[in-house]
Amino acid sequence: MPALAVILAAGRGTRMKSDLPKVLHPVAGRPMVAHVLDAVRDAGVDRAVVVVGFKADAVRAALADEPGVDFVVQTEQLGTGHAVQQAAPFLNDHDGPVLVVAGDTPLIRGSSLRQLLGSLTANNAACVVGSAVTEDNYGLGRIVREDSAKQPGRFLKIVEERDATDIEKTVTEINTGCYAFDSAALAGSLGQLRSENSQAEYYLTDCPGILLASGETVLAEPAFTIEEAMGVNTPEQLAAVSATYEDRRRGEATLAARRGTRGA
Repeated sequence: MPALAVILAAGRGTRMKSDLPKVLHPVAGRPMVAHVLDAVRDAGVDRAVVVVGFKADAVRAALADEPGVDFVVQTEQLGTGHAVQQAAPFLNDHDGPVLVVAGDTPLIRGSSLRQLLGSLTANNAACVVGSAVTEDNYGLGRIVREDSAKQPGRFLKIVEERDATDIEKTVTEINTGCYAFDSAALAGSLGQLRSENSQAEYYLTDCPGILLASGETVLAEPAFTIEEAMGVNTPEQLAAVSATYEDRRRGEATLAARRGTRGA
């Protein structure tokens, strides 16, 4: 069965210092979330469920002409796991892969999302966590593997900065917030989430650990560059992402011109 995407777009983005929903801030003249939708479609996924919340009607209106998009509302901001739980009616009717992607990551590429989906299928996995490698890892969730802190090995867990040991803080492989799940596995793990943490929220990052503990295959796939994983939470980050996007577009135009010259 074709894959389904769940795009998280409910947040206000208070650090943006704007009344505009965070995912509607423009990059190259288009809302961030529209770029995410482009990547999802480039990965071969034609159906998307967008989780909206703050100024939900504005997000719906911005995406009104986008085909294959449904919306669900997260009325309370109770974490990423809670956001995905709102898509349960669509997940329950879906028998196939599910991509979960943040709506504030406009640099994400369809080829990277395809790699996640391919790894899910090839390994008959319940979940594949999308990761990236960066030395600038402060504040980011680390991918902890079995063999050692820095060497590739079997996925063990995602650990957040505040919970990481000194050794875990040296890990340069980070969680991008993009996931590929088997739909049944995702639904089952969402049902086991608990909010017994300092934020009293339901974390999607707990789902891979729940599945691993139940004997399912869970992998971490370093399919992304750190630029793709750049989320936008501040005006400064928006400016940085916009500049990177323009650099990418110029690079792609230059490459296309060179190919055209060779083919002439």
